[in-house]
Amino acid sequence: MNDPSAASPGPLPTIPPLVALAMRPLPLLPLQLVLAGVLQGIHRRNPAIFDRLGDHARARFGIKPIDLPFAFVVEARPPRLSVVRDLPRGLDARISASLANLLALLEGKVDGDALMFSRELVVEGDVEAVLALRNAIDDAQLDLAEELSSLFGPLGAPARRAFEAARGRVIGSSGHGEQSR
Repeated sequence: MNDPSAASPGPLPTIPPLVALAMRPLPLLPLQLVLAGVLQGIHRRNPAIFDRLGDHARARFGIKPIDLPFAFVVEARPPRLSVVRDLPRGLDARISASLANLLALLEGKVDGDALMFSRELVVEGDVEAVLALRNAIDDAQLDLAEELSSLFGPLGAPARRAFEAARGRVIGSSGHGEQSR
């Protein structure tokens, strides 16, 4: 279950500035192709995920990990994810936080309200659309390790274990089928 109280105490880690700087010249297309595949897989397994957006189904969301040299633009209809260097103008809403906090939010591991009050999460623009997106994500009960490992075909099981280990180090265990350690 997505239980914000299950998150590990204290702030989540951020990507060191030197690592982010080293990532700046990397091409965005490979990342965009992988993430677009993940989004399509999520949509295929949860076809009604974006129905929860209601009147906000055509909203464009800008998501900026503050510790990375790129950002994401997410659209629900049709499901589309773009990786960009800088968020464009004309977005309905902008969401910014560290990558670890954004991933923890995606999996329901942290409370978005608490992050906003602590200023670790900033939401600008149509807050109602962001809340609708958050509700859609909560309903889907996403498991990022599962979603990413689905791209690896026959190597999915070892990839899943690697992703779960990485997730455990960054945001804590998911509780989706994992045993307590």
